[in-house]
Amino acid sequence: MNQLEPFISFVPLVVLIVVFYFLVFRPQQQQKKRHIEMVATLRRGDKIVTNGGFVCEVIKQEANFINVRLGDNQVRLSKDYVAYKIDELSGDEDSKSDK
Repeated sequence: MNQLEPFISFVPLVVLIVVFYFLVFRPQQQQKKRHIEMVATLRRGDKIVTNGGFVCEVIKQEANFINVRLGDNQVRLSKDYVAYKIDELSGDEDSKSDK
C-alpha cells in the first residue's frame, strides 16, 4: 500500500486541473472560435461594434484588416478589434423580450 500513496496524493490535483479546463479554458477556446468565424463572415454593409465602442459599417475585407465607414470617414480596422455584429446582438435582444 505504501507504493500507491504518492499516486493517491496527486488525484485531487488531477481532478482540479480537469475541472479548471472545462470551466475556464474550453469556453474561452469556443468563444474565440465563434469570434473568428463571425469576423470571417462579415460582408459589405454589415454593421459592427468595435472594442472601443464605435459603430461602423463594413466596406471591404482584407487579409488582417477590415475597411469600415465611421461617420463620413473610411478607416482600416484590425480584425482583432471587432467586438460583435449588431445584427447578432439585436436578434438576441428580440428573443429575450419575447419571453
